[in-house]
Amino acid sequence: MISKIMSFALCGLDGVPVEAETDINSGLPSYELVGLPDAAVKESRERVRSAIKNTGRKFPVQKITVNLAPADLRKEGAYFDLAIAIGILKASEQLAGADCGGIVFLGELSLGGALRPVAGILPLLIAAKARGFTTFVIPAANAREASYIEGVTTYAAPSLGAVLDHLTGIVPLAPVAASSYRAAQAQYRADLSFVRGQPVAKRAAEVAVSGGHNLLLVGPPGTGKTMLARCLPTIMPDMTFDEALEVTKIHSVAGVLGGEGIVAERPFRTPHHTATTVSMCGGGSHGVRPGEISLAHNGVLFLDEMPEYHRATLEALRQPLEDGCITVTRSGGAVTFPANFMLCASMNPCPCGNYGSADRVCTCTPAAIRKYRDRISGPLLDRIDIRVEVDSVRYDDLTSAAREESSAAVKARVERARAVQRERFAGTGLRVNADMGERELRQHCALSPEGDGILRLSFERLRLSARARARILKVARTIADLAESRDIRPEHVLEAVSYRQSDGDA
Repeated sequence: MISKIMSFALCGLDGVPVEAETDINSGLPSYELVGLPDAAVKESRERVRSAIKNTGRKFPVQKITVNLAPADLRKEGAYFDLAIAIGILKASEQLAGADCGGIVFLGELSLGGALRPVAGILPLLIAAKARGFTTFVIPAANAREASYIEGVTTYAAPSLGAVLDHLTGIVPLAPVAASSYRAAQAQYRADLSFVRGQPVAKRAAEVAVSGGHNLLLVGPPGTGKTMLARCLPTIMPDMTFDEALEVTKIHSVAGVLGGEGIVAERPFRTPHHTATTVSMCGGGSHGVRPGEISLAHNGVLFLDEMPEYHRATLEALRQPLEDGCITVTRSGGAVTFPANFMLCASMNPCPCGNYGSADRVCTCTPAAIRKYRDRISGPLLDRIDIRVEVDSVRYDDLTSAAREESSAAVKARVERARAVQRERFAGTGLRVNADMGERELRQHCALSPEGDGILRLSFERLRLSARARARILKVARTIADLAESRDIRPEHVLEAVSYRQSDGDA
């Protein structure tokens, strides 16, 4: 007898339907699994055999052939354990009368028959729903994640036995209750009110977040660069449900999704400086997985001590910074992951960290300083819109009783500026000023003769590139939006140029 049970395979951030066909015939007892399975899928034989026996059912002592169709798609992971087990029991007539048609089964089996969670449930269910499937059986541990998908019926089971009892009508499972998304559930531990002093750096952070610009903080150790960077998500607008769903899909595929089932906080990723190019961009030997830049999608990627990262790893950031996505190509195919993040980096001004400090003495030679700064290439530095120097904090600032401005107050101004940009770019696919191209620059960034004169003089004296000029215009547009000004005034251009002063020293 032949049975056909539906499951899904994960390909990047998309789900692909996989049908588990099971044929049981008389002959010498054997178990053949075909359909380009990887090692994890092949090992399902022992998991399924033991789970069926420990659930009180009989594993057929016959010739069993399981085909995972389509045959030309490589199957990876343990997603198909449950579907294979149901298929074997159905083909051996141990589920007589149970209607499994139209149900998608997903889950890994333990030897005792328990259902273990699998990564990527959210994108798998979304893809299955788009293809017309509306009923799913998944592990109980994945229930919270699946509860945010509307218009489907999902049953979360703790074990294979519970699934069998549900299919035969002995003990029906209750559908997973739908959950509603609340942006307010985001709880950040950092706050700008904890950062003492540094008014210039705080202003630069506000401008950067308002327009989606990349930010570089340069200063001696211990001046609060990392603390300020950790505050960036707290002044970003709350994620919409669609943004949260995008982020959750990526984290689910990577297997780093928390217990809440959905990511409500803006991601803040800070990989160690020893991170490889593959870990940063995505890939891997066992399936293509998203890297740090995709995990930072809709949030912040913070590179602490940027010059310490491998040169090749830093250079790999150039294309995603321009395109907002990255295509990872391997011998088995290519997968595109979203990577629309805000880059925030920090570095010391020199190897000892004291160059340019008002109260510390630098012991580095000019050659050592140049060599240190040259670890960051000009093309990459050109893609960072805002650079600001962060100097040491005075003792009086640390002990002052005066209250610093909170993240909530800054966030309110950021949201007003973002609202202006949403209205400006309505229907264009652009989100923030940093996304503007040459056409939008001509349309929305016209300068007065005085403002154009300032930009021309800066272009010549600072030896700026065409990209740098465009990014100055984008930052000036953001500064004007924060000032609730329709036009870009000369003072807005001056402030934007001040964030590129280090170009002349690069």
